[in-house]
Amino acid sequence: MAEKRKIRCQIYCQKEKEIDAELSMEAGIYENDGIRIEVTENAADGGQYGEIQLNMKNESCRENFNLRMEKPIRVFLSMDERPEKITAMYLYNEWWTRPAFVEKFQDIPDLTQVAFFKYHNRFACFIPMVGRAFKTYMVSGTETEICLEMTAYLGGQRELDEPLYLSMEAPTLTEAVHKAFAWLAEYKGIRMREKRRVPEMFHYLGWCSWDAFYTEVSEEKIRQKADELVQKKVPVKWMIIDDGWLSAQDELLYDFVPDKTKFPNGFKDMIKEIKEKGDFRWFGVWHALGGYWGGISQGSVLDCNENPYLYKTVNGKLVPSPLTGERFYRDWYQELRQEGIDFVKVDGQSAVPYYFENSLPVSEAARGMNQALESGASHMDGAIINCMGMAMENILARPTSAISRNSDDFVPNKENGFAEHLLQNAYNAIYHNELYCCDWDMFWTKQEDSVKHSLLRAISGGPVYFSDKIGDTVPEVLKPLMYGDGRILMMERSAKPTEDCIFSNPMEIGVLKLHNVASWGECGKGGGIAAYNLTSQRQSYAFKPADIPDIEVTDAYWVYDFFGRKVFCLNCSESYEGILEADGFAWFVILPKKKTGSCLGLLNKYAGFMAVESMQESDDTLIAVVTESGVLGWISEREPRQVTTGTADVTKNVQRDGNLYSVLLPETSAKTVLTITL
Repeated sequence: MAEKRKIRCQIYCQKEKEIDAELSMEAGIYENDGIRIEVTENAADGGQYGEIQLNMKNESCRENFNLRMEKPIRVFLSMDERPEKITAMYLYNEWWTRPAFVEKFQDIPDLTQVAFFKYHNRFACFIPMVGRAFKTYMVSGTETEICLEMTAYLGGQRELDEPLYLSMEAPTLTEAVHKAFAWLAEYKGIRMREKRRVPEMFHYLGWCSWDAFYTEVSEEKIRQKADELVQKKVPVKWMIIDDGWLSAQDELLYDFVPDKTKFPNGFKDMIKEIKEKGDFRWFGVWHALGGYWGGISQGSVLDCNENPYLYKTVNGKLVPSPLTGERFYRDWYQELRQEGIDFVKVDGQSAVPYYFENSLPVSEAARGMNQALESGASHMDGAIINCMGMAMENILARPTSAISRNSDDFVPNKENGFAEHLLQNAYNAIYHNELYCCDWDMFWTKQEDSVKHSLLRAISGGPVYFSDKIGDTVPEVLKPLMYGDGRILMMERSAKPTEDCIFSNPMEIGVLKLHNVASWGECGKGGGIAAYNLTSQRQSYAFKPADIPDIEVTDAYWVYDFFGRKVFCLNCSESYEGILEADGFAWFVILPKKKTGSCLGLLNKYAGFMAVESMQESDDTLIAVVTESGVLGWISEREPRQVTTGTADVTKNVQRDGNLYSVLLPETSAKTVLTITL
């Protein structure tokens, strides 16, 4: 980050009292009329870390005008160098962020919580900080100044000692973002993504009741949907019973047990019988962080039984306590476990400011509630889908849970819904993936954008689940995502935009390109690039293997055009140029070029190369072990003389298209040894 020349502070107090202070960067201190402000900047592992201290002198037995509740502090940081381009990740509602593509500090949206800066020779990741009590946002600045706004959602405070911002620079944006969040994880005592354990069920295909039934869910409907999935041989391994199952009235929870009109016998017998009919292994339920949207019903049986673990806010809400709420969640989850429930999806997490305004500081409340939730969920092996929780006070408050929703809801028939859904997921993943396995939400298999959504889930690097109504599931849309037993081919991390896409709006011009990687047997790492035209006009695009920063480094790569069913070779920095029609999309698998040949694994799976468990080559032989049988493919510049699978000679069944070879085998779960003699 460039050196700052001065700092301006605007302090807003009760009774509309305002204080303007200017600090020189050298001294960093302002003192006047009983008010002391100090701003310091320190080195932070290759970046800068800013802090602010404020103290307001109070008089005894007199009225004092301390900080107001709403937006009491603004800090303007003068910048010597302005970036060429800015992508600001801002909260467009309480729960979710999306990108704004701007060039001036004045155009940064309110409630920006991460910003990416592009300079002519480097990149920066700038993060307004979440402290012990206060949180900070970026808002519209001036031509030469960044503006930061601080709030605790708690009025009357007279002092603070808080972090203000973090800025990390690097030659690439990927490095800058990683450095920033590694520093934050250590500072906050939470885990990076690679140290969080993804619970077993989320490695398999799932189904959710939300878009199928919304709040009109019932035992009969869940049973009917399960029967359909069994009949269609869709290997769903887990189901979520979403909103609508709870004992709630007027958006208040009054009991732990399921709604007796919708689930008259509870969950236990239903789950047992569904599991006996099919291969379902896990069931989960939805609830809001506060119990239900409005919290707990006062005077209810739940209030009476759990009162020591609840907190009554000054605005009259009754919610799980940030101080003692672990016992509330533990008691609830123990009851759910007895009913056969294995995991929870917890919504409304970024409602913390509205629960606790003028009761507890926002950062303290968020930290307490998230820790209570995770401690309670230890009785479910920590299996949580965190949702509606992308406000930074939530993101930085979860010690260990692995799954976090990465975008606003998939809405089946919303105009331009796919483009917005993709935009949010792609750009949010740039930073959200540093800490979490990102959930790109459910989708419908029977919908005009179903194949687009299917590909998106395949490259998302997160859980895969769908939400079709009864009778609507299309198995063919799901098959490219998973093995025959429902295990998904989950790529290594979240898909992210290529660096040349990060600072331009793909909904206005150009093509959005996403990249991801995954293990390729014992051979190293392969990867892929998906290209989406989100405009209404034909667009050209280009990519090169070097656009994937963590792919195995080699001189040359094979590229497999999944939908075009063709292959070609590129050097590391050599570009492929293509055209996409309006709303078009493409998927290219990119594998290091081997001497004898490169096995593509299962050709009918988007990430089928992940099925290659090992690959050995000599001068005239290629041997690949593939996880299961199906359409197997490989790329070679030499024609095969013989091809066998185990003891079976399948040479006569080999199909060739240029350097692409394939053989159609029965789809079975049997591991296949493919031997190609050249």
